[in-house]
Amino acid sequence: MNLVFAGSVITATAPVLFAALGGLLCAAAGVFNIALEGQLLCGAFTAVVVGHETGSAWLGVLAAVVATVLFAALLSVPAVSLGTEPIVVAVGTNLLALGLTSFLMRRILGLGGTYSSPDLRGLPDLPYTSQSALVPVAFLLTAAVAFWLRRTRSGLRLRALGGEPEAARSLGLKVTGYRHAAVLTAGALCGLGGAQLSLGNVTLFSEGMSAGRGWVAVVAVMLAGTSPYRLLGACLLFGVAEALGFRLQGAGLPQQAADAAPYLITLAVLVVARVISTRRRKERTV
Repeated sequence: MNLVFAGSVITATAPVLFAALGGLLCAAAGVFNIALEGQLLCGAFTAVVVGHETGSAWLGVLAAVVATVLFAALLSVPAVSLGTEPIVVAVGTNLLALGLTSFLMRRILGLGGTYSSPDLRGLPDLPYTSQSALVPVAFLLTAAVAFWLRRTRSGLRLRALGGEPEAARSLGLKVTGYRHAAVLTAGALCGLGGAQLSLGNVTLFSEGMSAGRGWVAVVAVMLAGTSPYRLLGACLLFGVAEALGFRLQGAGLPQQAADAAPYLITLAVLVVARVISTRRRKERTV
């Protein structure tokens, strides 16, 4: 694997990893969050709009985080406070994000499809690399979340209430508060992922540019459980598949096939890995 390909893998991994970390925190808290796709799209759109209006990529990132936290509240309030089925609410917010960003794109930016401009500033690259400053943040947060979940009192409490909420309530833990915090933190992480996608991986916004990355993040969470390092491995797999897809397109593979390749490869390998893991677990119990 040469350095250029490795750099492409890391770049492709970062947005998915941000979203997947948010999904993992929700899973640890006992909330199955499939709204990651719409939240990534919300973050990507907000980052470009605010970056376009202010001329500052970092203000775009900040706005993406704030806007996506507010957008995540559309899931948090009904699912956590009102007891609504989170999957139904999440599907609704995903559809809302797709339609709302397309509508606002025409109202604010004056066109549909794809917006790019030489005046739109992307995130600065780290010295001697082609990676934006947000990319290492995703990997550092993975280590931080792993440490927090397993080595701190609040992290252990989050995992406990996700597995046994009634027992956690009997011990006086505020289950609702922890779950709200997890869902809103996931929104903030998706905001970072969306900003990286639209101002780091590229410097533009196109309708539906999350392009299934949020769903890949959901699958990664389902396979990784509450292990951030297994989650990282699953997301890196997607990064390898996406970078390989670009290479195949350069080698003459039709664009549609190249675009689909990362998702097909990632999902196939993840399913195989899950089957192997399940068989090993059954063998240990026999």
